[in-house]
Amino acid sequence: MPDASPHVLRLDLSATDGGARTGVVTTARGTFRTPAFMPVGTRATVRTLTAEDLERLGAEVILGNTYHLMLKPGADLVADFGGIHGFADWKGHVLTDSGGYQIFSLEPKVTDDGATFKSTYDGSSHHLTPEGAVEVQQQLGGDIMMVLDVCPPLPSPISTVRAAVDRSALWAGRAKAANAPARAEGSTQAQFGIVQGGVDLALRTESAERTVEVDFDGYGIGGLSVGEPRHEMLPALAATTAVLPVDQPRYLMGVGDPVSIVESVALGVDMFDCVLPTRLARHGTILTSQGRLNLRNARFSRDPEPLEPGCTCPTCSRWSRAYLRHLLSVNEPTVARLTTLHNVHWLLGLMEQARQAIAAGTYDAFRRSVVEVWDEPST
Repeated sequence: MPDASPHVLRLDLSATDGGARTGVVTTARGTFRTPAFMPVGTRATVRTLTAEDLERLGAEVILGNTYHLMLKPGADLVADFGGIHGFADWKGHVLTDSGGYQIFSLEPKVTDDGATFKSTYDGSSHHLTPEGAVEVQQQLGGDIMMVLDVCPPLPSPISTVRAAVDRSALWAGRAKAANAPARAEGSTQAQFGIVQGGVDLALRTESAERTVEVDFDGYGIGGLSVGEPRHEMLPALAATTAVLPVDQPRYLMGVGDPVSIVESVALGVDMFDCVLPTRLARHGTILTSQGRLNLRNARFSRDPEPLEPGCTCPTCSRWSRAYLRHLLSVNEPTVARLTTLHNVHWLLGLMEQARQAIAAGTYDAFRRSVVEVWDEPST
């Protein structure tokens, strides 16, 4: 049974357009706007960027990775510096994942008690339970923390997906109970449950219902965009959002490509995270309003234009495609920072366009315009 404690964050919707919603999430730290994209700061930093960079780009929430930070430098050390906020001197919001996705990619030994896995750093063995994931995230000090769940690969036998749903529900209740003492003492860390179920619509619905019954501050949608085609992902997502509370945030985990974002917003998703903009940037793939641009293409070797004409990011405001391609061709580390600045700026800008379109009642036209461009080959 849900306890009587109030939720520690609030979602206030300012406009809807079909299934799409825009609004503001309020926490003890402040507010952030939705739909929101959260750059991934795996090791307490978004790779190649500083907290100051992110503040200037307008990022309002970043993601911290429990798996990596518990191994290096250790959650206790991060806690000694005031959590991720103090350690990284980041003034915005932090969402910490449970580490489950990384752990399950390592093929751990899993029982109802938890998951046993080996460190990718030194091969040492570790055991993480739902309660342990709560404790680590309390030390990391995120504004929003995720429960430990079981994320099966797709495709998987239905028996594997069923087992993941059942175990995730079991762990959700334990994670809620583990956080109850801190909440009773006034903790303002929000806790999100996670829905599983693969692409099976009945299991998605069941998992959503069981997770909502536990009564969290918001809800993550896991186990999608893990290799399945979009035409299978979106019905599973729709089956999930149909069950989740209208007045609480919905977070689609690990999704960052523009088409999946705009299609998911249309189904009522509020929050996203992904390494896509930063990983692509480091390999010379640029996000633009005309689709992907491959900076390694020889035709840019003498191109005086910025990465995207009209873009106001720090990189486009100053440097040419020719210069950036040169840095890329000689493996100059500077280029990763400059291209990452652009890609993160661009994706945050896409979210702002989505919010404006929802408010204006023109979201479907905006969605279609993004799909039309991003389903085309890269330039």
